[in-house]
Amino acid sequence: MVCIMKKIIFISVTSLLLLCKPAFAQEPETAPTLLDGFSMGGYASASITVPRNSSVEAAIDDISLIVRWEGDSRFKFFSELELERPIAWNEDKRFNSKDTYFDLERLYVDYNLSEKLNLRAGRFLTPAGRWNLLHAAPLVWTSTRPLVTNRLFPASTNGLMFYGSMPMQHQAFEYTFFIETLKDQIHDDDEIRFRDVAGARFTLNNSANIGLTLMTLRETEPRSPSYRLVGLDFLKQIDRLELSGEGYFRFTKDGNDGGSGAFLQSAYQLSHDWVALARLETFQSQRDGTAERWLVGAAKQIKPNQRLKLEFVGGSGNLPDAPRGFVGSYAILF
Repeated sequence: MVCIMKKIIFISVTSLLLLCKPAFAQEPETAPTLLDGFSMGGYASASITVPRNSSVEAAIDDISLIVRWEGDSRFKFFSELELERPIAWNEDKRFNSKDTYFDLERLYVDYNLSEKLNLRAGRFLTPAGRWNLLHAAPLVWTSTRPLVTNRLFPASTNGLMFYGSMPMQHQAFEYTFFIETLKDQIHDDDEIRFRDVAGARFTLNNSANIGLTLMTLRETEPRSPSYRLVGLDFLKQIDRLELSGEGYFRFTKDGNDGGSGAFLQSAYQLSHDWVALARLETFQSQRDGTAERWLVGAAKQIKPNQRLKLEFVGGSGNLPDAPRGFVGSYAILF
């Protein structure tokens, strides 16, 4: 209990420090320094889950601290440190913090090589599809994550990335090439571990916003085969309706099935702050078996930086971090 109270105090003080803006007397302008380009922010989320076949659980899911620096040079710096599940309550086990851990989600330096090419070195989100790159709770419509977006490839990669964009008439072509150079040292208990990760992502941003992901990788388990992965994703806005989806097919170098899955999601704007949600998804792999999910729900944009989500999830198959039942969550970006 003392440990939990210490974490509550730490979280409260940290949040207040981040949300408060210090006031200083106006001083005369001085020459810019290295510290002038730094900015700080983050996000946090909390949820309540009422599964079909287990006990009710409430938790603070994550508290993320983001620090970035962008000066007048060609260099940029970005870091994201996340405290996962600092406090959880279960109607059987009561308060506990056994699943608490720190996750260095991103830590990299960018260097602008030219108008159309940039170099990134460090730990970054694996550029596969749209959901993995934009997964922060205040920025996505649902509390639960599609199965296919975190079971077939690593969420983050330690290595090098070359990326850029090429403007075209009425659209833009973006490209990314990446390779793992350092193995991941810290993993969640349910996380699948990968190595030898390399790939590319290409996106065409126009009325449909289409993306293509190509990747090679293997799991760290002994005698794990080397996989080839192909993924397609899209995002389309039709008046009040937003349609999005991703699909992945993974196969071994011998041509054997290595897992696949896809999801299709719709978000319909009911009013200026309420959105109706629906999603269908399917997933299969030799490790996890086969699972299907359907989701219906709604999200309310309380403020531009605050989002409330309510959803019912059904389907078949049992996978970690993929509950079936009711899930509600609140997320804030600061």
